[in-house]
Amino acid sequence: MNQESGSPSQAKRGAVADIFSGQKAACLEKPYLSLNERLNVLEKLERLLVDNQEAIADAISEDFGNRSRHETKILEVFPAVSGLRHARRKLKKWMKVQRRHVAITFRGARNLVIPQPKGVVGIIAPWNYPLFLVISPLTSALAAGNRCMIKMAANSRRLATLLYHLFSDAFDENLVAILPGVSAGDFTMLPFDHLIFTGSPASGRTVMKTAAENLTPVTLELGGKSPAIVCSDFDLKKAAERILYAKFMNAGQTCIAPDYLFLPEEMAGDFVEEAKRIMAKRYPELESVDYTSIIDAASYDRLMATLNDARSKGATVVGLIPDSESDGSLRKIQPIIALNVTEEMDLMRREIFGPILPIKTYREIDECLAYANGREHPLALYLFTNDRALQERVYMHTMSGGVCVNDCAMHVAQHDLPFGGIGNSGMGQYHGYEGFLEFSKLRPIFIQAARPLSASLLNPPYGMVFKMMYRLLMRFRWF
Repeated sequence: MNQESGSPSQAKRGAVADIFSGQKAACLEKPYLSLNERLNVLEKLERLLVDNQEAIADAISEDFGNRSRHETKILEVFPAVSGLRHARRKLKKWMKVQRRHVAITFRGARNLVIPQPKGVVGIIAPWNYPLFLVISPLTSALAAGNRCMIKMAANSRRLATLLYHLFSDAFDENLVAILPGVSAGDFTMLPFDHLIFTGSPASGRTVMKTAAENLTPVTLELGGKSPAIVCSDFDLKKAAERILYAKFMNAGQTCIAPDYLFLPEEMAGDFVEEAKRIMAKRYPELESVDYTSIIDAASYDRLMATLNDARSKGATVVGLIPDSESDGSLRKIQPIIALNVTEEMDLMRREIFGPILPIKTYREIDECLAYANGREHPLALYLFTNDRALQERVYMHTMSGGVCVNDCAMHVAQHDLPFGGIGNSGMGQYHGYEGFLEFSKLRPIFIQAARPLSASLLNPPYGMVFKMMYRLLMRFRWF
């Protein structure tokens, strides 16, 4: 510890390895935490968040330059706390030993499945939702009875320092340890029993390659270009209000933000006018404390370059906050709609991760489906229609990590729905029961009967009795 600054010093490779060794030793000494022990840990974590929510919101805002404290509370603190409460309420049921069907040839035997902790879980969290994307996987891993080590992003330095002190006071580091300043290489090289990473597809590939050296199973929560599709039967005002909220919260720095929008040709102009009205009311000025800054100068410059590229290639750029210009000193880019976009533009070639919403128009829904299916699977797909047949058609003819109908991003707030990507947008899933399963080893156990039925009739030497038994086995309907 740096005594002068009160901040934890840079985590060294040896210290990280020592914590890992301590957690592995604790797993061997006590491999299975009881229901009450897990409930106590989850309750302590909940109290920690509730009691320190103001300090947490302040730390996150400082890391961003300005991050709406209200957004931090509703988008990070609340879902983290409610997820903990859901896990505590359901944990007894999740932990039950499962009894499974036994084939008739093994009458008298028993089949069991015991969900057991995997061991030491590594959590790599990003900067964009630095609290929720620590606590949500941590909730699942602790509910499953694991011990956890956490690496936070370099851009979350103040929050990481705060959580380091809070967690150090609340938990033994052999149970949960936050490691401020640890390098990605030193962290991912450890032979974890499971590793979860949230970040970009490019970084996810690197994490997966490193984890493969130890055959460490991974959960990857990545991103991609998530489409939103508005159909002509849906109220345009409602669609605009919901899409714009999900797109511009956290200034677009959200992995499940709608990355581009499909509109019927005749609705595009009206949507832009609705967007101007809505955003002028929500953010009357760029300096509003409710509007979040871009995380760092490099990201700000990248987004401005993306906008300049779009303009130079023919896009119409529409600012949505009246009389405002993007401000590099505040690292704030006003909410923007981009029209007349083409595939040559950077904003249509890679995930935007900022407050820019490209609009594409269509005549037939098949155009939208073909476009989405011609690209990497996104983390989310958003569809606005009241047509049940069309909804089902889109479910069955596209692929994405999740789907939200007539809203955006709200599927992530459902604790009884799994959350995860597919392909370029990730692998594995967590939240709720699926999170408990993701960090558990479902261990099958077969207990033979005292006197197994017909076992001796299948032993060598093989003769007529074996042939008769085999013929019977093959003819019998095993259900």
